Amino acid sequence: MSITKKFASKFGIDKAIMFTSSVSVLGAFGGVVSVILVVKYLTGIEQGFYYTFGSIVAIQMFFELGLNGIITQYVAHETSNLKWQSDYILYGESKYMSRLSSLLHFSVKWYLCFATLLLISLIAVGIVFFNRYDTTNGAISWVFPWILLALGTGINLLISPVMAFIQGLGKVKEIAQINLVQQIFKLSIVWGGLIFGAKLFVPGVGSLVGSFILIILLVLGKYLRIIRNIWRTKIVEKVHYRTEIFPFQWKIALTWISGYFIFQLFNPVLFAVEGAVVAGQMGVTLSVLNGILSFSFAWITTKVPLFSGLIAQKEFSNLDNLFNKTLKQSALINFSALTFMTLVIFLIRLFNIEISGKLLGNRFLDYIPMFFMMIPVFINQVVGSWAVYLRCHKKEPFLIMSIVLGILCPLSTVLLGKYFGVIGVTLGYCLIIISTFPWAYYIFKTKKLEWHILLINDKTK
Repeated sequence: MSITKKFASKFGIDKAIMFTSSVSVLGAFGGVVSVILVVKYLTGIEQGFYYTFGSIVAIQMFFELGLNGIITQYVAHETSNLKWQSDYILYGESKYMSRLSSLLHFSVKWYLCFATLLLISLIAVGIVFFNRYDTTNGAISWVFPWILLALGTGINLLISPVMAFIQGLGKVKEIAQINLVQQIFKLSIVWGGLIFGAKLFVPGVGSLVGSFILIILLVLGKYLRIIRNIWRTKIVEKVHYRTEIFPFQWKIALTWISGYFIFQLFNPVLFAVEGAVVAGQMGVTLSVLNGILSFSFAWITTKVPLFSGLIAQKEFSNLDNLFNKTLKQSALINFSALTFMTLVIFLIRLFNIEISGKLLGNRFLDYIPMFFMMIPVFINQVVGSWAVYLRCHKKEPFLIMSIVLGILCPLSTVLLGKYFGVIGVTLGYCLIIISTFPWAYYIFKTKKLEWHILLINDKTK
C-alpha cells in the first residue's frame, strides 16, 4: 500500500470525503484569498457591509426550516430498500419507489413556495436594517447589491432540495464534485469582482453565478434523468407530511431557527453598536472559523446516507464503529486547523504583513475575542457530530437545548455587546457553549441507548 493510501485510510478519507473536503479546503483557501482582496479593495466600512450582508442573508434558515437534511435522511431510508438497475434507474418494491417519488414531489412544491417568500422577505429586511444603521449618510451604495444578493439566495434555496435528494440517493461523491466545480466558478467571480471594482455587488453576482452553474451541471449530467425517472413513478403510497415528516421537522425547524440567533447575530449587533469596522473584523474571523468547521465536518456529513441506511437495517454495531472512528478523525482535523490558523495570524502580526499599505492582521479580531470564538468551534464540531448521528434516526433530541441556546445566546450578544462590545459578545457566547456541553453529552448517550433498545425490540417482534 502506498504512503498516500495509508494516510487516506488512517484518516478515513474516501472519495466522498475527498471531494467534499476539497470543497471546504477550497472554500477556506478562497476565504483567505477573499479576505486579502477585501482588505486590498474595500475600505473597513465596506468590509463591514460585506460580511453583514452574509449574516442577514442567513435568515433563509427561517424558510428552509431544516428540510434539506430531512430530505437526505428520508430519501436514504427509502433507498436502502432499493437497488440500482443502471446509473439512472432504481428498482425494487413499488411501495418504496412510490414513497421516494412522493418525497420528490413534496420537496419541489415546498421549496417553490418558500423560495418566493424568502426573496420578498430578504429584500424588505435588508432595506429596513441598513437604512436604520447606515451611518455613512449614503456614501456606501448598498441597495442594488443587496437586491441582487437576495435574488441569488432565493434561487439557491429553490435548487437545494434537488441536491439534498440526490445526495440521499447515495450520490454523495457526485454532489461533492458538483459543489467543487460551483465553488471554483463562484470564487473566480468573487475574486474578479473585487479586483475590478465591483465592491458590494460581488456577493450577489457570486451567488447568482453559483446558482446557474448548479443548474447547468444538473441538466448536463445524469442527475436530471435520475430525478425525472423518480418523478414519473406512479404514486400509490405516500410519505405523509403531517404524520411522518412534520413530527420530526417542527423540532428541526425550531433548532434551525434557534441556530440563527445562536450563530448569526454577531455581525448585525456589532454593526449596530460598534460600527462597520468591528463588524468587518468579526466577519473576517468568522469566515475563516466557519471554513475550518465546514472542512472538518465533511467527515461527518458525507456519512449521513450511510448512517441512515445502517439505522434502517438496524446494524448498530457497524454504525457505532463507523461513527466513533469518524468523530475522532474529524475532531483531530478541527483542532489541527484551529492551531494552524492561530499560528498564521500570529506570524502575520509579528511581521506586520501589509496589503496596499493596510495591516492584514488588523482585519481580524484581537487574540482574546478570537480565542473566545475558537473554543466553541471545536465544541460545536463534537456536539454537531452527535446531533447528526441522532437525527439520522428521524428524531430531534436537541430541541430543548437548541431553544435554550437560542434564547441565551442572543440575550448575551445583545446585552453584553451593548455594554462591553466585542469582548462581551465573544466571552458570553464562549461561556454558554462550554456550560451546555455536558448537557449535550447526556442527551447523546441516553437517547442513543434508548432508541437502539426500542429498535431492537421492534425487530424481534
